[in-house]
Amino acid sequence: YGHTHTTKQGMKITEKQAEALLRKDIAWAEKAVNNLVVVPLTQNQFDALVSFVFNVGEGAFSTSTLLRLLNSGDYNGAANQFLRWNKQKGRVLNGLTKRREEERKLFLS
Repeated sequence: YGHTHTTKQGMKITEKQAEALLRKDIAWAEKAVNNLVVVPLTQNQFDALVSFVFNVGEGAFSTSTLLRLLNSGDYNGAANQFLRWNKQKGRVLNGLTKRREEERKLFLS
C-alpha cells in the first residue's frame, strides 16, 4: 500500500505508522461501502469492495452495475463486474486486471 498525502522525500516510518496511515486513508471508502450497500456482506466481500472503491472512487461505485447487481442480491453477478474495471482511458492495464481479479477472488471467498 502507499500513501502520498503527508509524505516527504526521504521520509521513513515504521510499519505500525504505515498501517495507521492506511486505516486513515481508507476510512472514506469504508464509509462509502457502508452507506451504499444495502445487502449483508461477509468481511471478505466488504474488504474487496473497500479496495475497489478506494481505487475507482465513490462516485463511480455509486452508479456502477456492480453496486446495482449487489444491492439486488446478485452476488455472483456483482463479483463478475469487478473484471470490467480494468481500463484507463479505454486501455486495458495489466496492473488493474490483476487487482480486479484479486478483488473478485476475495469477494467470492
